[in-house]
Amino acid sequence: MMPARADIKPSDMKEHLGWIILLDALPDFADFRYRTIGTRVTQYFLADSTGKTVTEAFGAYGETVVRGVIAVHRKAAQDKVVVRSFGGAGWLVRSFLDFDALYLPLSDDGQTANMILSAFTFDAARLPPARGG
Repeated sequence: MMPARADIKPSDMKEHLGWIILLDALPDFADFRYRTIGTRVTQYFLADSTGKTVTEAFGAYGETVVRGVIAVHRKAAQDKVVVRSFGGAGWLVRSFLDFDALYLPLSDDGQTANMILSAFTFDAARLPPARGG
């Protein structure tokens, strides 16, 4: 019903890894922990939250934002479905480019989602130049 992490070969999608996020599902899908975050995604959010939970990564933006981000991941994991999210990220209290993201549940046993693989895109050409360079 769902692929396992072992079914996904990073070498097969090397050119896309900068857009990929991999999260571990925590018990009862109460939160999710960032295992891997692509460089393009960290460029968008201006931070690398690898190792942090969604709550830790988005906590500074308020409880409503945390609940919303968790809800998208929980929907994919709990219902074992692909979820698409898109639009602006004005809810992060700053001006962000529009984004488009897919959330795909992964399962080691084929029954219970234990990870979420996300592909997150935005128009990188519209980002301001990097500082210090």
